Formats: sequence, C-alpha cells, structure tokens
Amino acid sequence: MVSPLSVMAKPAYGGNAINVYSQRTDAPVTHSIEDNTAIRRQTKGSERSRVAIIIDDFGNKMRGTDEMLSLPVKITVAVMPFLPTSVSDARRAHERGFDVLLHLPMEPRHGKPEWLGPGAVLAKMSDEEIRQRVEAALDNIPYAIGINNHMGSRVTGDERVMGIVLNVCKERGLFFVDSKTNYRSVVGKIAQEKGLPRVENHIFLDDLHTSSHVLKQMRLVQEHALEQHYCITIGHVGLQGKETAAGIRSGIAEMRNSVEFVGISDLVKEEWKWNPGPKFP
Repeated sequence: MVSPLSVMAKPAYGGNAINVYSQRTDAPVTHSIEDNTAIRRQTKGSERSRVAIIIDDFGNKMRGTDEMLSLPVKITVAVMPFLPTSVSDARRAHERGFDVLLHLPMEPRHGKPEWLGPGAVLAKMSDEEIRQRVEAALDNIPYAIGINNHMGSRVTGDERVMGIVLNVCKERGLFFVDSKTNYRSVVGKIAQEKGLPRVENHIFLDDLHTSSHVLKQMRLVQEHALEQHYCITIGHVGLQGKETAAGIRSGIAEMRNSVEFVGISDLVKEEWKWNPGPKFP
C-alpha cells in the first residue's frame, strides 16, 4: 500500500490557479525568442533575464531527488519539515550551493488532509499555535532562507493566519514565496504592508506529469522571463520527479544562452533590493 506521503508531490491546485500559463488568453507573441533577447539586451545592457526554479516536496526520500540535485544550474530546494530526509536533503542542497526554503504545510480548501504532512498550519489554530508551528518548522530545516507554502489554498487566503506567518518571516529576516495555489491569496498584499518583498510563483512546470509537458512549460518560463525580466517557476519531486527533472534538464539546454538561472535569494536581492539576511535564534 502506498503511504499518503509518497504521493504528496501531487500539488493541490485550487480554483482557477492550476497553471497561470497553461491556457493563455493574452495576445500572440510578436517577436521571436531571439528578437526578445535582443530587445532585452538593448534595454538592460549586458544583463540577462533571470529564472528561479523552485523544486518542492523534498524531505521524504522522494523520487527524483538525486536527479534534481544534479541539475547543471542553480535551483532552489523547498524542504518539508519533520520527515525522514528533511535535514539531510537541506544539507545536500546547501552543499551544492543551492538555496533552501522551508516548504511549510498549510491547510488547503480541497485535497486529502494526509497530503499535508507533519507540522501543518491550520486555519482553526490560535495565534500562538500558528507561531509555534512556523518557528518549529523553521528550526527543523537547516539553511532555510525563506518559506513557501505546501498546498495552503485555505490558509493563504486568511489574513490573520498569514499575518502571523509573515511576522515570523520578518523577525527572522526571511521572505515568503507564494506558490499561488489560491488565486484569492492575500500573501502579497500583507507582505507589502509589512515591508517584505512580494514574491510569487508564475508558472507550475508539472501540472501534467510528462517530461515533454515540462519542457513546454520551460519554454513558457523563458518567454515570461524575456518579457518581464525574470520568472519564478515551481516543479516537484515525487512519483513523477524523474520525468520532471528530465524536462527541466532539456529546457535548461535550450535556455541557458538566453537566460540566467539563479537561486531565489539572488532574485529577491536583485528585483526587490531586499537583503536583511536570515536571523537565527
């Protein structure tokens, strides 16, 4: 029997937010990728557009872990707390020079509760319970320079809960990456009110679990990055982790001459001019 945590890499996408770019309604692109690159270089000098790839669901010996950690560019590793390989995965990522995020389990509107994993933040908790959960999870993941949400479509729409989570981030010199599993998320608004950067996922890579689809999504990542100067994208380890890694690797081979792959901390420093540095208790 497959344990619930062995399938938790299936994201709990809610509402209309499955993939911002899966069904595009904007106007057709009028320039080729090469033309866009030339335009960007004219406006930004020699500076290239940046791509930050975040890979979620590390921490439970998930399929694709080794393949993701051996990718030939810098990625960001999001690790769930209190699981068998949470600490070792974070250390391996850090040793590779990758950024580490706490992938904090947060209550969804839909989906199986057992997919959350241990240490989840729930909307019914008291202010103190929420703070204790967040602080304990951060203490469990070495080298974490920020947080992103695992599931969380209910909690990311709750101003009280997210206010507490973001207070902890601010106190510790961390930032929060909104995975955008909820198109009604209040995270960005509250982050700005608290003087934190508004950091949000743009594209899910593996809403369909084939390497060919992931490669197609990587091409959309490239397009977004060239148009907007940067792109944040999220994939997952898990049942189809090796396929996702293969698609990402193929995309990297196509893209690396036109974009720069960076860790999420590098992107936050550059785009939001924000660099307080983590503060450990």
